[in-house]
Amino acid sequence: MTGLIAAATSPADKRAAFRAGLTSGTIQRLPGAINPLTAKLIQEIGFEGVYVSGGAFSAALGLPDIGLTTLTEVVGHSRQIAGVTDLPVLIDADTGFGEPMSAARTVLAAEDAGIAGLHLEDQVNPKRCGHLDGKAIVPTDEMVRRLRAAVAARRDPNFVICARTDAAGIDGIDAAIERAKAYADAGADMIFTEALHTEADFTKFRYAVDIPLLANMTEFGKSTLIPARTLEDIGYNAVIYPVTTLRLAMGAIEAGLREIHATGTQESLLGSMQTRSRLYELLEYDRYNEFDSGIFTFTLGGNQ
Repeated sequence: MTGLIAAATSPADKRAAFRAGLTSGTIQRLPGAINPLTAKLIQEIGFEGVYVSGGAFSAALGLPDIGLTTLTEVVGHSRQIAGVTDLPVLIDADTGFGEPMSAARTVLAAEDAGIAGLHLEDQVNPKRCGHLDGKAIVPTDEMVRRLRAAVAARRDPNFVICARTDAAGIDGIDAAIERAKAYADAGADMIFTEALHTEADFTKFRYAVDIPLLANMTEFGKSTLIPARTLEDIGYNAVIYPVTTLRLAMGAIEAGLREIHATGTQESLLGSMQTRSRLYELLEYDRYNEFDSGIFTFTLGGNQ
């Protein structure tokens, strides 16, 4: 039964693994999971962690990334993802969904959901996508209060609280560095600087800040797409690919639907689909069948 239905690894062990990974010297790669099945695939392929993107989640709900989702929605979605994987899960908690006390409640809810860490940002509430123009950020002392509330609420010392700053695109990299230092002093375990442009920008930030750093390698944004090995060589501790799986899926879905609309059949698309047998393998149908043949009496047939 171990590892069936739910992850075999406890939330506490996943948090300990995440914290250890951040100081291991090996960059922790966290692709975004758009659902629990994607998280299972991320684990099978061999990544170090899973990320839950607020932008991808809101898009899946048919909403723009402007702070319309709630704490309950985000944590509920993340709980389902964290529940099926042995990997640590880091989530996008926007601005903490309100005032500093709301950030504290967000940490408690995330811990209860089995999540390994979250990041809070210094945008005004409600926020907007970090790679859009026209963002506004709160004063440094307000973000410090947000972070202190989150840190004070934490019960598991291995739960990672990451501070994201959007200051680089508004006030410049030097201002973002000063904010990052203040956030580290407030108790943040890791810093995420949004929308840096070049490898030189990432390097400058690494030299200036002495706690773990997270890089965002999102497509079609303001940042150059830098390979994980290069980021590791610069000294980054973690990298997220937040919306990649959603973009891959939606690109394939749109192309497939257009083909069906035009031709009336999906016959030409079969070669690009995940097969039935591969899906069953990922879901571990065989292990469920072995666990209780008295309940699960189905047989696996065909190679569709």
